[in-house]
Amino acid sequence: MSRESLLSYTLTARYGDAVVLRGVSGTLARGEIAALVGLSGSGKSTMALALQRLLQYRGGVAEGSIVLEGTELMGLSGRGMRVVRGRRIGYVPQSPGLALNPKVRVRTLLQETWRAHEDRRMEPGFAENVLGRVQLPGDREFLDRHAGELSTGQGQRLLIALAILHGPSLLIADEPTSALDAITQAAVLRLFADLNRESGTAILFISHDLLSVAGIAHRVDILHEGTVVESGPPTKIFGEPEHPFTRALVEAMPRRP
Repeated sequence: MSRESLLSYTLTARYGDAVVLRGVSGTLARGEIAALVGLSGSGKSTMALALQRLLQYRGGVAEGSIVLEGTELMGLSGRGMRVVRGRRIGYVPQSPGLALNPKVRVRTLLQETWRAHEDRRMEPGFAENVLGRVQLPGDREFLDRHAGELSTGQGQRLLIALAILHGPSLLIADEPTSALDAITQAAVLRLFADLNRESGTAILFISHDLLSVAGIAHRVDILHEGTVVESGPPTKIFGEPEHPFTRALVEAMPRRP
């Protein structure tokens, strides 16, 4: 049985005269984890920004269509998109060191993110519960830490907590494990899989590492030179790649001795 569609898009994006995405089309079903895999410079981060209509703030232009839960996002005002971001789309950036103000306490980051989209007060214990969902302690000592005092792994988990705070239906994760060591990377990947299984949150997982998405993605899209050249379940991508670029990616994966 096919799942209900959550997101569909067709996007062309450019910076000046340089076209980065060339009419890339895709869909994401409710509860699906789709991986967008490509080399550096292939347009992955441009896609993450364009889907949130943030590309103009980086000097780019995006054209086309983005339909989320039946709403055409391209037709929304800036104010309307600010409501969508955070409430309906959660975003996990690559580096906690760049995304988190090191001088701000964990408690304050949670409260400010909550107030950005909610008129009511955060219920007692809510922040602690969200931290627990991403395997972080919710005690006073941790809440009073400054973001700069966290390890990279803790910072990445905090970014995920901030992204899911409002219960979005879609989570966009842009290279969320690239700054992590192998052990922490595996733990964070399991965390994404757990969040998807427990809450049904759809995830667009963007990565340059085909191996990192093998165990969690329901579908893998291969992005090359601004277009999706191949798409399919991991078994198909890993076992029977068709496009020369996909075959090269699979052949470059590390093998067990």
